[in-house]
Amino acid sequence: MSLASSLIQSEIWKTLQIHHEQIGNDHMLDWFKQDPNRFENFHLDAAGLSLDYSKNRVTKETIGYLLQLAEQRELPAQIEAMFNGESINRSENRPALHTALRNFSDRQIMVDGTDIMPEIRETVQRMEEFCWKIRRNQWRGYSNAPFTDVVSIGIGGSFLGPKLGSSALKPYWDSGLNIHYLANIDGTHITEILKRLNPATTLFIIQSKSFGTQETLKNAMACRSWFLNNGGSEEYLAKHFTAVSSNVEKAVEFGIAEENIFPMWDWVGGRYSMWSAIGLPLALAIGIDNFRDLLRGAHAMDEHFRTAPLAQNMPVIMALLGIWYVNFFGVNSHAILPYDHYLRSLPAHLQQLDMESNGKSITLDGQPVQYNTGPVIWGGVGTNGQHAFHQLLHQGTHFSPCDFIMPMCSHNPIDNFHAMLVSNCLSQSQALLQGKSEEDAMEELVAGGMSQAQAMVLARQKMIPGNRPSNTLYFPKSTPQIVGALIALYEHKVAAQGMIWGVNSFDQWGVELGKQLGGKVLSALESDQIPSHFDGSTNGLVRAFHKMQSQL
Repeated sequence: MSLASSLIQSEIWKTLQIHHEQIGNDHMLDWFKQDPNRFENFHLDAAGLSLDYSKNRVTKETIGYLLQLAEQRELPAQIEAMFNGESINRSENRPALHTALRNFSDRQIMVDGTDIMPEIRETVQRMEEFCWKIRRNQWRGYSNAPFTDVVSIGIGGSFLGPKLGSSALKPYWDSGLNIHYLANIDGTHITEILKRLNPATTLFIIQSKSFGTQETLKNAMACRSWFLNNGGSEEYLAKHFTAVSSNVEKAVEFGIAEENIFPMWDWVGGRYSMWSAIGLPLALAIGIDNFRDLLRGAHAMDEHFRTAPLAQNMPVIMALLGIWYVNFFGVNSHAILPYDHYLRSLPAHLQQLDMESNGKSITLDGQPVQYNTGPVIWGGVGTNGQHAFHQLLHQGTHFSPCDFIMPMCSHNPIDNFHAMLVSNCLSQSQALLQGKSEEDAMEELVAGGMSQAQAMVLARQKMIPGNRPSNTLYFPKSTPQIVGALIALYEHKVAAQGMIWGVNSFDQWGVELGKQLGGKVLSALESDQIPSHFDGSTNGLVRAFHKMQSQL
């Protein structure tokens, strides 16, 4: 029996379907009235984070059934297999060992019979020496001036993870360096970055495992030309360009000194790579000690995920709640709502993490799934979202579960700003829970001076259904350890869902197809030939490109 069939034909899956029919329309407010301790009973603490999941459409019975599902899918054994370095990325025959990058235990981690921990520790030591030289002005540019700017050139996980860390930990920047991230292959993006920089005081970090990713290599070559055309020279390239790559030969050919090339490993996927030397720009900004604290926070969540019983396991509970909504309520999206300006890049990072990992329709045994997998991840920061997309959350025709993410203390305690921010966060989750009845809307309108007839027309439009689920993740402050634990929490939530769904959360073949086709389309755009070998739409769009280019 296939992985997909064994899931949906299992007795526990059928039990969950029946259970959903029984409680699916119950209102959470009634459960709060019946259980004065619901907050305490649906609450977890791990690695400095606290999770209130009491505002979910689940009972203790629901959670019990979901835990049975996890056990039946042998989730504990699958988690242990990941940490032990087994080749759980089956389509590429690789382990998924990003957890090894933040392993502060004495535990050996073996890959092909070799303990990889010494090499990881050596790389972190090299990162420390590199950061010390740059931050203490021991390594300078060709004019002997200290560096003022660092440009990190990468895309996907080589961009989103470090960018999230840099913005999340801005209070810990202490080097005086300006960090810039160049990802999109867009002449406007690179122009806007480079026009503010001085070649003599700019350091570039090229982040590409293959040193051949189209966007990264194109941007790197453009930065190289800009450097050479604005005062630099070939002999000074090694002073201004470094790389994180497994293709040492290509990086050296580019002009980078071999000793300034940091390793990448096949057992680390791009979206999990910020914990490696891909995090160099972040380490330069916050210092290696704070970077190590980031790793320690992630390690604390790793140990929790690996050892905590499923019922007290924060990533597992969040994963099961997501499965409950996707597979039994038919939900197809999930909102990430950080109430912290420093965490504003979190939704974008989690989009890649979740959608690239679990946006799959084939199981590990090569069979089509027979159920929905990963949802669309979206969101935005703080009260900005309340004046934009929260309308849909409250009154839309379908509901989207939400994660409210909130530090209880601010790095910048101005007046009562933070109390106002927290009050907005709490009131939004409260409003999603309780809603507003038509009767309450009527009473409110009449009390405001409106006639009964007018109120009857408007009250229905002001009615808000409520009973819409949310999690609230909270913590004292966005510190390096907290941010590390938070990101690792979502990594493990996504992995646990993939393990239960039976999909490979660690490959991304859908991304590869676009890369393959992109080269053919580029050739057509740069050719004088009228295209005819694509589909009709692509042929027409290529012809439109040629026409508009010729008219400039």
